[in-house]
Amino acid sequence: MRMGEPEIGLRAGVAEDWDAIADLMGYVFHETWSGEVRATEGSVFEPERALVAEDGKLMVGHAAAYTRELTVPGAIVPAAHVTLVGVAPTHRRRGLLRRMMERQLADIAAAAREPVASLWASETKIYPRFGYGMAALRLVVEVMTREVTLTAPAGEGTLRLVEPAEAIAEFARIYERLRPAKVGWSSRDERWWTFVLDDPESVRHGATALHGVIHDTKNGPTGYALWRVKEGWNQHGPDSTTQIREVAAADPQAYAALWRFLLSIDLTRSANARYLAQDEPLLHMVDEPRRLGARIGDGLWIRIIDLPAALTARRYRTDVDVVIEVTDPILSRNTGRWRLTGGPEAATCVATTEPADLACTVLELGAAYLGGTPLGSLAAAGRVRELTPGALDAASTAFGWHRMPHPTESF
Repeated sequence: MRMGEPEIGLRAGVAEDWDAIADLMGYVFHETWSGEVRATEGSVFEPERALVAEDGKLMVGHAAAYTRELTVPGAIVPAAHVTLVGVAPTHRRRGLLRRMMERQLADIAAAAREPVASLWASETKIYPRFGYGMAALRLVVEVMTREVTLTAPAGEGTLRLVEPAEAIAEFARIYERLRPAKVGWSSRDERWWTFVLDDPESVRHGATALHGVIHDTKNGPTGYALWRVKEGWNQHGPDSTTQIREVAAADPQAYAALWRFLLSIDLTRSANARYLAQDEPLLHMVDEPRRLGARIGDGLWIRIIDLPAALTARRYRTDVDVVIEVTDPILSRNTGRWRLTGGPEAATCVATTEPADLACTVLELGAAYLGGTPLGSLAAAGRVRELTPGALDAASTAFGWHRMPHPTESF
């Protein structure tokens, strides 16, 4: 705040704020939201979880959260899905973002419903300041489809084209069947499925409407995919691109059938997908993996809200009994020594005065929480300190999981 300026007020949101929020997000993210987009985004807006900053009658800052669940190793937990965070370009460098983020964390903690918060970072240097750790990387592929062949044998299932909005019930049944084991997936009730599949023309950027395909077997559907195609032609002929939104499969046969279909659509010469797991099976099912054009980007960021509840809620790959000394400069109740005892079936985390085996901040525990960022890697970066010889290896193994987290949708 500049000398002589009144402090900007923070208040809880109300439903009538939505248009002003949409206008502010347009300034912050350099977008113009059409009426369709405003309606789509507004359909999942929770005004009671919005935090509004006002300079007089002008909205100059906003942060919100969605009430959803998140799959973590061995469990599903309530998680605040933080979103729509921004400050007007006229009000930067006044500490407003910090006030909003710290107030939001305090509100989530006070409600005592969600042990963790998650978000997608617009700029990755921002959110570590508030204790968010980079917990799930994502794989992005840009495939030269004519140069890649799937080596997996064809299964006995069949594929069926569907209109996405008319197939919500089928998609949801497959998704719910898979969700308990898919670390990084978020819950989707009917409202969220409608949001995910809503397809305003203004966001297609010249591509087709969203398409859907379901993999059927004699025992029922076992997978689905969502995609669209961006038309293209050059001097050699057709050069269209398949834009893959989501692939969900219950077994290798459905997975291979869906990818074989997506990579061989007529008149296309390339395909891209932006929300895949770091250990995506596709990497091991093609004859030319280099032609997948794979690269890694950041995905989900996790913030521990209630440390003992969060560490108790998830499961661990191997047995672990470790005392961790944790520092949390924002939520002070997380600061202290905590004894974590757990394994594949259960876990407990309680305050203790015993000597610490490891020391870190709450950020590192958030980064390791989904099993995708090894504590050993964080220690090699100087972010985790081993105080008892051997404790790091044991804890790093226990915090891992048999599959990498899969951040399948941004929010």
